[in-house]
Amino acid sequence: MKIEIWSDVLCPFCYIGKRNFESALTQFTEKDKIEIEWKSFQLNPALSEFPSESYEEYLINAKGLPKHQVQAMLDNVTQMAQKVGLHYDFENAVMVNSFKAHRLIQFAKTKNAGNQAEEQLFKAFFTEGENIAEEATLKNIGTEIGLSEAEVDQALNENKYADLVESDMQLARDFQISSVPFFVFDRKYAVSGAQAVSVFLQTMEKSFSKWKEVHKMTSMDVVEGANCSVDGICED
Repeated sequence: MKIEIWSDVLCPFCYIGKRNFESALTQFTEKDKIEIEWKSFQLNPALSEFPSESYEEYLINAKGLPKHQVQAMLDNVTQMAQKVGLHYDFENAVMVNSFKAHRLIQFAKTKNAGNQAEEQLFKAFFTEGENIAEEATLKNIGTEIGLSEAEVDQALNENKYADLVESDMQLARDFQISSVPFFVFDRKYAVSGAQAVSVFLQTMEKSFSKWKEVHKMTSMDVVEGANCSVDGICED
């Protein structure tokens, strides 16, 4: 069963939601039958690739909120992150456009490394204060998850990876997804936001139960003949 996750690596609740979802997945008894696909989403496609303001300044200017309110919000999110074992450093976060990061994720997905790319990009942005719009940073992250520098260049320069980012965002619009994280279970159930582990687990169990009804294994009448089995025994 496929679970699709729309996320932006600039979104603090997406990283927290990832941790809670992962905790739920470890408790799910049939997790080997789950396929996870990360989907691209940009909270603000108009952001510059060149840093000009802090995370706090960005929220003050973008939302029109007073500084004390923004500080309280960030303190609250930092505490939420700590509860799931994450360290957020908003003071050093480099606020830039995430499109190139999403291109890297799209390429990583072709190598079955989408989850690793998401993890390392979240960590780079929220914990390590890295500029995730810089190609040098993305190359470092790419090599950390097993990609070559040439493959990262491919991700950042071939149009098809940009097209895949745009395709994910168009699908989000089609589904009327306007906030992230957003988890879609078998295109039948959805969870919005960094919900509790129990919410993810319950939704996973409910959706998998429905999925299993449709994908039942059927028994077959077998006509036996000469064959060899996986244990190396051949019989006629």
